Amino acid sequence: MSDARPTAPSSDELWRWSAARLAEGIAAGDISSREAVTSCLERIDAVNPTVNALVDVYADEALEAADLADRMVLHGRSLGPLHGVPSSVKVNTDEAGRATTGGVAAHAGMIAAQDSASAAALRRAGAVLVGRSNVPAFSMRWMSDNELHGRTLNPWDAGRTPGGSSGGAAAAVAGGMVPVAHGNDIGGSIRYPAYACGITGLRPTVGRLASSGMEGMDVPMSAHLFAVEGPLARSVADLRLGYEALRGHDPRDAFYAHGAAAPVSSRARSVALVRTVGVVDPTPAVDAALDQAAAALRDAGYEVEEVDLPLLAEAYRLWYLLAIEDLRAIRPMMDALGGKSLQIAMEGVYATAADWWGPAPTLQDYIAGWARRNSLVVQLARFMERYPLVLLPVSAEQALEQDADLAGADEARRLAAVQWPLMAVPALGFPAISVPTGVAGGLPTGVQLLGRRFDEAGLFDAAAAVETRAGRFTPIDPR
Repeated sequence: MSDARPTAPSSDELWRWSAARLAEGIAAGDISSREAVTSCLERIDAVNPTVNALVDVYADEALEAADLADRMVLHGRSLGPLHGVPSSVKVNTDEAGRATTGGVAAHAGMIAAQDSASAAALRRAGAVLVGRSNVPAFSMRWMSDNELHGRTLNPWDAGRTPGGSSGGAAAAVAGGMVPVAHGNDIGGSIRYPAYACGITGLRPTVGRLASSGMEGMDVPMSAHLFAVEGPLARSVADLRLGYEALRGHDPRDAFYAHGAAAPVSSRARSVALVRTVGVVDPTPAVDAALDQAAAALRDAGYEVEEVDLPLLAEAYRLWYLLAIEDLRAIRPMMDALGGKSLQIAMEGVYATAADWWGPAPTLQDYIAGWARRNSLVVQLARFMERYPLVLLPVSAEQALEQDADLAGADEARRLAAVQWPLMAVPALGFPAISVPTGVAGGLPTGVQLLGRRFDEAGLFDAAAAVETRAGRFTPIDPR
């Protein structure tokens, strides 16, 4: 169900163009990278003061990079998939010469000496980096708000979150500031902002896209096995382009799986529709989005069957043991440096986790949790021999109100239930994509598609079928 018409993709304003169209035009010499970057910088000047999606914009450096990109075209050099196309990198990720603040005031002077795996990959792909996208402090809220950079607004409704933690990236893409952006996701941080802002977002398989993480630090297991880098874009075609741009080996990633391929299946077009796993029922708007996506997939030749998949409920709860216990050692630092809002939000997260795992889980609880997690991975892999794709909500509700996570422990528990589809997926390491389906009540709707490990290609194909029926809904002017 939609109460808004899809946005027409063609315009003389280059900031409205898709990444694919910009890349093709630049490679053919029909437009220049300088023209594309200038157009996006002008859009940033017009929109970013309201939305606050990009917290560090470096126009001069971007234009110099655009000029270099144009000289490469002129001299017939080999071009990457995003050659000359404007993009952004999340401010929790290293970019040489820029501050990796993570939204923390005490980290404002932490200037990166070298590019992260993601920033390096984007440069190799020819992307022109124009700015750094906002996050919540320590990237740990569903809102992209912090004491250093301020609050990012959702272009659809300033009273609703643009999502977290890649909320700045999603708002920048939806608002037309860049056509494709970098994000990362340990518990929904790509898929949820994409959903909240009416764009697409990919959480790839763990090991598919290289991540340099926090080099020089001994990061916990959940940071290796739950966290991924990935793209956000306004269309599935551009999302594919961003995914290809981010590919490539990096020695700093201990879990990078070079050359890994998806298992062959004779049932590649079988889809399991999962509305709920007994945690909370989806709202009517979310239910309608699932129905619409299911119909689109059937029209495209997929077989869709509604099923139960209770292991996802268990995976959602395990996330609150494994990921949250891994944070316990640094929680005093987060409380001290992250600001009052983060402290309140984290109190709610730990109160929620304690309902299942107690206020102080033991080492044996933690060890058993990892063992159980591995059993669930196998169970899901076996299930996906029958259903290689799973259609499920991104969230049981549309975009949350700003600061909904500051309303106390009971509301924190309710929000955890609403967001169960976001936490279940990273706990198991499988890929998933968020794709919009329409607009209801002035806010975007969308669905999530879960795929087999290393089957991003299958996810893109299914998401494209959903998008074909729904249309596209961005870029938009802030409302």
